[in-house]
Amino acid sequence: MTPLDKILSLAMPFSVSMGVTFTDADLERVVATMLVREDLCTLGHTIHGGAVMALADAVGAAATVINLPEGAKGTTTIESKTNFTGGAKAGSTVRAIATPVHRGRRTQVWQTRIETEEGKLVGVVTQTQLVL
Repeated sequence: MTPLDKILSLAMPFSVSMGVTFTDADLERVVATMLVREDLCTLGHTIHGGAVMALADAVGAAATVINLPEGAKGTTTIESKTNFTGGAKAGSTVRAIATPVHRGRRTQVWQTRIETEEGKLVGVVTQTQLVL
């Protein structure tokens, strides 16, 4: 089973409801896209910060799952920090790219960049995942 196949086999109902689509995955990088729908926006038809954070959380968690050490039972987010740098309008698609900062036996740290289709940075999320 490829890393992408493993991610696609996961039950992530909240991510599904947001329209997150995983498109690429290996041990060093996980990528997903999401259409910015009106129900994921704030004033001005711009993506809500919570939607940005939830997308990054899903991608970082999926990246952790495919990198879990042998014998681990799962993962959970224990810390997340977001820097918002721009917006994305309703109707556009954003892309999340997670790369590792640290992969240890007890924790993993992932940095996820959220970008528009044009490559404009929307936000950077750094999250720490506890290995269970």
